[in-house]
Amino acid sequence: MSGADELAGLIAQFTGEDGMHPTPIPRLTLIRMSRPTDPLPDLHEPAACLVVQGAKQVMVGQQTFVYDRAKHLVVSVDVPIVSHVTLASREAPYLCVRLDLDPVAIAALLLEAGQPPAATARGVGIGLGASTPELMDAAARLVRLLNNPDDAPFLAPLAEREILYRLLQGEQGARLRDIASPDSRLAHVNRAISWIKLNFDQPFSMQVLAEEARMSPSALHEHFKAITALSPLQYQKQLRLQQARRLILGGQLDAAGAGHQVGYESPSQFSREYARLFGDPPIRDAARLRAAPDASYA
Repeated sequence: MSGADELAGLIAQFTGEDGMHPTPIPRLTLIRMSRPTDPLPDLHEPAACLVVQGAKQVMVGQQTFVYDRAKHLVVSVDVPIVSHVTLASREAPYLCVRLDLDPVAIAALLLEAGQPPAATARGVGIGLGASTPELMDAAARLVRLLNNPDDAPFLAPLAEREILYRLLQGEQGARLRDIASPDSRLAHVNRAISWIKLNFDQPFSMQVLAEEARMSPSALHEHFKAITALSPLQYQKQLRLQQARRLILGGQLDAAGAGHQVGYESPSQFSREYARLFGDPPIRDAARLRAAPDASYA
């Protein structure tokens, strides 16, 4: 049995219903969807996503990435996406392994291998690589440990380490090196992103943000847009709307209250921008999401 076939069986075993299923193994999530989904905007965090059945499409700016059993997705920065499962059915559901990328583990692996971390990748912070048999075998060993919880604390780090090694040797290795490098342009943009995430509900100036990123305002604007496909202000707006959506979906606030809490002074402006991003006004959008599980990070 191939690693991909074993992975499919393991994911089916540990995911009885549609949705995202966090596991006791750190950074490991299993995803299952039994039908195609509507395109949904979201913010994808750094991760590697290996599909073993079905297919998914992710759009970043004007670029489209389609991945399935043959191609995996690597995301190196918190990047806004629009994604949807394109191939799935009850008989053959979409099955995916997501491993969040740990910068410390990547840096330690590079240090031990004597490889320099600096290898700046170009374009947006997302890319596709070939899902080799070696990579799938390593992923199967990691997921297999869910059947042996006493072994997992000792053996899971070894399986994760091999997965990272295989990814570093693959087509998206430069993106992983960027994650581990404190001097890459990704690291500078990441500092700006971290500041925006902490202060998303407050106004800011490019000068302040550039100082946080340790870049000039013009350089930050150029590199920020190249990596995320958004300007810093557009990025902040997406964070505000995403947080408002979570507050409404969780029943914590109504639309007006959620908009105000994330920094909007005008309820009508909030409603317009919300509908422009998510396709429906806040209340209708929340009702739609409650009716269907979300696999936007898969």
